[in-house]
Amino acid sequence: MSLALIRAAQPVELNPEQRLAVEHGLGAAEGFSPLLVIAGAGSGKTAMLAHRVAALILGGADPKRIMLATFSRRAAAELVRRVERLLARRLPAEAAAAAAPDYSGTFHAIGARLLREYAPRVGLDPQFTIHDREDSADLMNWARHEAGLTETKERFPTKATCLAVYSRVVNAQADLGKTIGRWFPWVAAHEEALRALFAAYVEAKQRQNVLDYDDLLLWFAQMLAEPDIAAEIAGRFDHLLVDEYQDTNALQAEIVLALRPRGRGLTVVGDDAQSIYSFRAATVRNILDFPGAFEPPARVVTLDRNYRSTEPILAAANAVIALAPERFAKDLWSDRREGAAPALVVVPDEADQARFVATAVLQNREAGAALKSQAVLFRASHHSAPLELELTRRNIPFVKFGGLKFLDAAHVKDALALMRFAENPRDRVAGFRVAQLLPGVGPKIAGAIVAAAAEDDGFAAMSALELPARARAGFDAFARLLRRLAARAAPWPGELADAVAWLAPVLETRYDDCAARIGDLEALERIAGSFASRDRFLSELTLDPPDATSDEAGPPLRDEDYLILSTIHSAKGQEWRSVFVLNCVDGCIPSDLATGSSEEIEEERRLLYVAMTRARDDLTLIVPQRFYVHGQPKMGDRSVFAGRTRFIPPPLLKHFLRRTWPEAAPSPPRLAADGPRVDLAARMRSMWR
Repeated sequence: MSLALIRAAQPVELNPEQRLAVEHGLGAAEGFSPLLVIAGAGSGKTAMLAHRVAALILGGADPKRIMLATFSRRAAAELVRRVERLLARRLPAEAAAAAAPDYSGTFHAIGARLLREYAPRVGLDPQFTIHDREDSADLMNWARHEAGLTETKERFPTKATCLAVYSRVVNAQADLGKTIGRWFPWVAAHEEALRALFAAYVEAKQRQNVLDYDDLLLWFAQMLAEPDIAAEIAGRFDHLLVDEYQDTNALQAEIVLALRPRGRGLTVVGDDAQSIYSFRAATVRNILDFPGAFEPPARVVTLDRNYRSTEPILAAANAVIALAPERFAKDLWSDRREGAAPALVVVPDEADQARFVATAVLQNREAGAALKSQAVLFRASHHSAPLELELTRRNIPFVKFGGLKFLDAAHVKDALALMRFAENPRDRVAGFRVAQLLPGVGPKIAGAIVAAAAEDDGFAAMSALELPARARAGFDAFARLLRRLAARAAPWPGELADAVAWLAPVLETRYDDCAARIGDLEALERIAGSFASRDRFLSELTLDPPDATSDEAGPPLRDEDYLILSTIHSAKGQEWRSVFVLNCVDGCIPSDLATGSSEEIEEERRLLYVAMTRARDDLTLIVPQRFYVHGQPKMGDRSVFAGRTRFIPPPLLKHFLRRTWPEAAPSPPRLAADGPRVDLAARMRSMWR
């Protein structure tokens, strides 16, 4: 089909840059040279990619010789649907469906499909089965047990941590020692044991004829390292199109270049400014270095027209990312000139931040904006803890993406159970949970501890309890803590700080990611400071706890409208009318855990950019001035002052509307202490007689 007829099948909405990318190589004498499309946020990337696939097919490409690689099944299915709709403009419906690309899906799915075909030639049984993450972790644990690593006197990394280390080494094609040093320093003492464990794990998989999730890429890449097989597979395809190339890891880039070593027929699409998944072993170097991987270099087409945000929002986002030292230069622009500049709101502390957001969300709702059209974004899951409590108090329904809600995390529940047990020694549920945190304590001994605690309000009987030898370690410290808490030896919220100090080493024995969990407990301490007493703290947190939810959870069933809370990582690819970004201060954005190298800092800058470009009409960045830290060793309770994120230096302030929000929450009414005594307990018991 001629280029004119291909253009006739395309809608006039394609802008010049999109059309340039779609038509690259069509009708050219030099053929399909490699193409890199830098697709800015909201620039119509998916539409462009679907049009390019349709144009290739209408131009004569065999759909069975087109490979389309994406990062999710849903993305692949959506692209194929769009291609079919575009082809249906020039072909009958059945012919359009039959003309869709035959090889489309994730790298892992395509790899599994090809491995089935080539298994006998690479030493695999074609009947291999594929383990999911849970199966893989169980097999890793079995290998740990066989190697005697579950019986060591020294704490060995859990099966989940072992699998995480293994996965990163495989996907990043990195040295084990260097991987541990950068990403898992707490397991450095076990490097040689892990090396032996991983060898045993690989042998176990091969004996059982199973592949894990990472093997699908590893075997795919190793298969393409064989010249004869690589030439045969590459010869089966004329075109390879890759979506979200900035999210590829070392193995995926190796696969892409092995399939199209000279770049002919290769199109990759992505945005270096949205590369934020290094924790999954993705590397921004893949897209930055792509043009120079070929001779002559790949053609670069930039999509910089944004169809999502207003011009003032884009101006601020452009200014933030422009300070990155290495990037593909682009300035997003929009026809939407109207709208206010993004707001940079300074609030006194995290509690005021929560009150400000809740108030603004309700004001937007009264002005006609549904809750679902608004989102609150944050760098780390626990950053939303004070806001979740404030939303609960105000009866504002919400759904959280990017991990469990704060109060549903196991370690937070442990801390609250400990405080409830201290408040009420007869609380068997809380006591039973806390007692089993002790080494050597199972359900039977926990039951004895709880029964003894119920004998008095000061835990004296529990402290005198005779326990079996295996359960004595740590019990005395536990009993002393409960006696102190029962006596209220430290003023509130120092009691919680005392409890967290006891919990910290317990978490170290139970979780490999204890640092992040201790951070959650420190956030709980800060929240506790906003309550007048322990009983108020425990009561108000329990009255209306949020529903458990995670990335897979749906909206609250009792509400048809709900606010979106999300980590920035989980928000990528989404958009909302109004966006609030929490904790725009150094230590949060960038995270104080991600400033060890220039590469980490630059990814943090890209995270802020991704957050800002999620907003269509309104963007608000919030800067708490103080973070309260309670019960720190030697320093006691103190207020830590925070500085505005380094990614918005003074020269960039002209792009923002600067505000302060001084409003304070009203003091709760005081109740009279005197009055006639009413025995409500007797009345309640009589109801059931």
